[in-house]
Amino acid sequence: MKKLLICVLALLFPAACLGCSAEKTEKTVKIGVFEPASGDNGAGGKQETLGILYANSQTKTVEIGGEPYRVELETVDNESATDKAPTAAQNLLSRGVSVVLGSYGSGVSIAAADIFARGGVPAIGISCTNPQVTAGNETYFRICFLDPFQGTVLANFARDYLKAEKAYCLSKLGDDYSGGLVNYFVDAFQKAGGEVVSEAFQEGNSDFTSYITKAKNECADIFYAPVSTEAAALLVDQASSQGLAVPILAGDTWDSNVILNAAKGKNVQIYVTTFYQEGANPEFDAGVKAWMQSDPRYIKNNGGDVGLAAMTAMGYDAYYVALEAMKKADSIKPGDILNALGTVEYEGVSGSIAFDENGDAIRDRAYVKTADTVSGNWKFVAEQTVR
Repeated sequence: MKKLLICVLALLFPAACLGCSAEKTEKTVKIGVFEPASGDNGAGGKQETLGILYANSQTKTVEIGGEPYRVELETVDNESATDKAPTAAQNLLSRGVSVVLGSYGSGVSIAAADIFARGGVPAIGISCTNPQVTAGNETYFRICFLDPFQGTVLANFARDYLKAEKAYCLSKLGDDYSGGLVNYFVDAFQKAGGEVVSEAFQEGNSDFTSYITKAKNECADIFYAPVSTEAAALLVDQASSQGLAVPILAGDTWDSNVILNAAKGKNVQIYVTTFYQEGANPEFDAGVKAWMQSDPRYIKNNGGDVGLAAMTAMGYDAYYVALEAMKKADSIKPGDILNALGTVEYEGVSGSIAFDENGDAIRDRAYVKTADTVSGNWKFVAEQTVR
C-alpha cells in the first residue's frame, strides 16, 4: 500500500519529486563561525557575526570547479572564555567545516589556534589583533591590523593630537587583548617622551572608581583603557559621575554603539582606533542597515539600533576572503584552501586585504573616531599611521 501511494504521488506531483531529488544532490560547503555570543565580548561577537550573516545573505553560493556550492554557516559560541574556546573550536571541526571565521577577542583565538592547526582547517581572524594569534601557527590568518601597530597609533595620537605628557593605563589581568595593547602603547608613549602610570583589574570587577581616582590624583592627561565593551560601559558611566575631565582612549573593541549609548548625554571625551569609518562605502552601509531592519533579532544583536560597527564591516569582508580562497583553491578541502589563502588579494569595504608571510594583514593605517555624546554618533577625527 505504501509503495502504491508513493507511485501515485510521483505521478501527481512530478515537479515536486524532482525538486526533492535536486535538493538532496545540491553541493554544499561549510564555513565555521567562531564567535562569542555571550560573556564579556558577546556584544562585539554578535556585531561581527552580523557582518558574516549579511554577506551570506547577499552571496549564498560559490562556484568551485565550474559548479555552484551553497554556503552553509556553522556557528558556535566560544563564550568569550579561553577555557571554553578549544571545545567550541573542536565542535566546528566535527561539523566538517572547510574554513573558520573569527574570533572577536584575541584570547579565545589564541586558545583555539592549536585545535584548528591539528585539524588542518584554516582560520581567518577578523578583529583578533594580538600578535600571538598567528605566531607559530600556519593555519591562522587575519584581516585586521595588529596591536603593536594599534598601540603605537594611539600613543602617537595621544602625543601629537592631544598633546598628552602623562598617561594612565588600565588593563584586565590575564586578558591578552587589553594587556597586550597597553604594553605596546606604553612602549611607544615612553619612547616619545611621555610618562606612564599603569594598573590592572581582576576578572569580574565592576567598580572602577578607585582607578579613576588614581588617574585624577596622578594628574594624567589621558585615561587609556582598551577593555571589553561590557567593562567599558561601566567605566564610561563612572568616569562621568566622578568628573574625569581628561580624554579616554581605547582600541577597536570600543567601536560599538554599546559605548555610544553609555556615553550619550554624559560629560566624557572618548577616542578610539578602528578598522572602518562609516561612510567609506555608502552602498555597503545602506545595504547592511536595511538588512538589519528586516529582522528584530538583528537589531537586538547590534545593540538595539542600526549604528554600524567596524566589526560588522570586517565580518563581511572576512566572508568574501574565505570565498576567494575557495575559488583560488578550486576546492572545498581545508588543506587546499589553506594553501591558497596566503595568496588571496581582495578589495573589501574596509580596504585592500592581502597577507604577509605570517598570515597577518598588510595594513598601514587606522581610523580615529570620537564619540559625539549629544547625538550618540561617532565622528571621524583622523587617519593615523605610525611614524
